[in-house]
Amino acid sequence: MQKKVVQFLVYLSLFAVVQGQPVLNGSQSGSANGKTTRLARTTGTLPFFEYGPGDDRLGGAKMTYMDTGVLVKVIDSLNNDYIIELANNLKAFVAKPSLRFDSTFKLRPYYLSGNWKTYSDDRFDYITISMPERLPYRGTMQVNPNRLAIDLFGITSNTNWITQKGMLSEARNTWFEQLENGVLRVYVDLKSKMHWGYTVYYDSIGSRLTIRIKHAPDKKIKNVFIAVDAGHGGDNSGAAGRTSSKLEKTLTLEYASALEKELKKAGIKRVFMTRTSDTSLSMPERIKMLRDTAPDLLISIHFNSSSVDTVRGTSTFYRHIGFRPLTQTILKRMMELGLNEFGNVGSFNFALSGPTDYPNCLVEVAFLSNLSDEKFILSKKSPANVARKIRLGIQDWLQEAR
Repeated sequence: MQKKVVQFLVYLSLFAVVQGQPVLNGSQSGSANGKTTRLARTTGTLPFFEYGPGDDRLGGAKMTYMDTGVLVKVIDSLNNDYIIELANNLKAFVAKPSLRFDSTFKLRPYYLSGNWKTYSDDRFDYITISMPERLPYRGTMQVNPNRLAIDLFGITSNTNWITQKGMLSEARNTWFEQLENGVLRVYVDLKSKMHWGYTVYYDSIGSRLTIRIKHAPDKKIKNVFIAVDAGHGGDNSGAAGRTSSKLEKTLTLEYASALEKELKKAGIKRVFMTRTSDTSLSMPERIKMLRDTAPDLLISIHFNSSSVDTVRGTSTFYRHIGFRPLTQTILKRMMELGLNEFGNVGSFNFALSGPTDYPNCLVEVAFLSNLSDEKFILSKKSPANVARKIRLGIQDWLQEAR
């Protein structure tokens, strides 16, 4: 009997380890691969995970934004980041100010998912998953067919049913797959040809996880809620013209205002501007503002610059593959202005391209560092002409969605 008890305890310990949640004997620290493991929770405004320690002017390659209060296992540190373990073969880097260590918390031997529910309201479809703890997640968009794949880390399925209430507008099917010990993947098949946006979050008082999927907007552009961001501003002046004293922050506001005017002239009922004056706004402030406003799409206006003055052309940028179609139709229209094509740039690590809540397009109108492009940019006719092409690009995108 005693031998069987010992064997059971050994089995329990091994089971916990392979779930990515080693038994820590009621303590907040332990050992992983010979290194001390400590527990921490995400904190601050818009904490995010990065894939590695690399860095450039846009920061490290971002994996995902994260809720606050999410439990993570810190296994090491490097310079300004902590290294956390998401799964046996996947780690992430988190800025040190974005984590607070939790000395009172005790890990469970393992974490099991509960049951699911799907339902809808007039703007969103919802998938809720009962979770025993706020654990990390990561979402990705897939195309052809359109699908969401949401990875939940440190969790093992004990989901025995999914209650589906009513007909959902965007979610065709949802199911799950245990990819490996401690990684549960949620799949959501989408009905629409386009990705309209989604958000993953925990409820405000507990650990219930929600996947919120945005319904397709009205296909008539006048009923689409459009947000416009004038890049830079205030103490962030951006680039400067090669021959003129014009600053990027001034030009972005001028062109964004022209776009607002063009959209309203086209009968669009709701246009939201992130700024209408020369004011300083951080990226987290802009993202929070946009999430609270919940537009149907975002257009961010910028002007490019290069140390090589022969580089020229117009370009559009996206991060998430599901939002690429919007950037393609806008770029095609921008090319009608006689500008060179600099390109359609994907996986772009720009902060305003990061949220998955709504389709977004960063428009780099042209290069301030190039004489020909600068002449175009400073022309009195260009703001209105660019605004018209962006508006037509949005209409083309909506037409493709039909």
